[in-house]
Amino acid sequence: MKVLKLSAQGLPQSWISLEQAVLHYAADEVRWEVGHDIAVFHGGHNAITGRQSIITVSSIIGTKGVPAINPFDLKPGLTNAKLFARDRNVCAYCGDLFAEADLTREHIIPFAQNGIDTWMNVVTACRPCNHRKSHRTPEQANMPLLYTPYVPSLWEDFILRNRRILADQMEFLLAHVPKSSRLAA
Repeated sequence: MKVLKLSAQGLPQSWISLEQAVLHYAADEVRWEVGHDIAVFHGGHNAITGRQSIITVSSIIGTKGVPAINPFDLKPGLTNAKLFARDRNVCAYCGDLFAEADLTREHIIPFAQNGIDTWMNVVTACRPCNHRKSHRTPEQANMPLLYTPYVPSLWEDFILRNRRILADQMEFLLAHVPKSSRLAA
């Protein structure tokens, strides 16, 4: 289970473990929290008061400070898992839905024709379509794309990074994705 860590301004920073979240709470770095409580940690007893410390962790926390890096300057890393999720496991050529094991990263302009490995040059394809298209462009292979590639937004990238997103975290993230996003559909 991961906690969605945001900057004080509400921009996603990272997915963190419960233990990392507890450290933020203990250091008094949590400025605000939203979502549901997902864990309660019991610490030691205060020598003077005798009271036990208790930290309740929320699913979404905003931490103090200003991030050193502008998250909008970050480009989402391209992985097959995130690509397949962006494209909803649908082949860009035949339009069928496949299990992740039956999919490939397909380069629209192939490496053989100086294509590059970027979000805007890759789509999800089933193995038979990828093999049939081979080292040709979609036009050369007479295999038109059924959807266009795009670079995921910061918010979409946070959805694509985590396979086990809690309902309140997903609701928070989806409220910020572009209306044109395939993830919002």
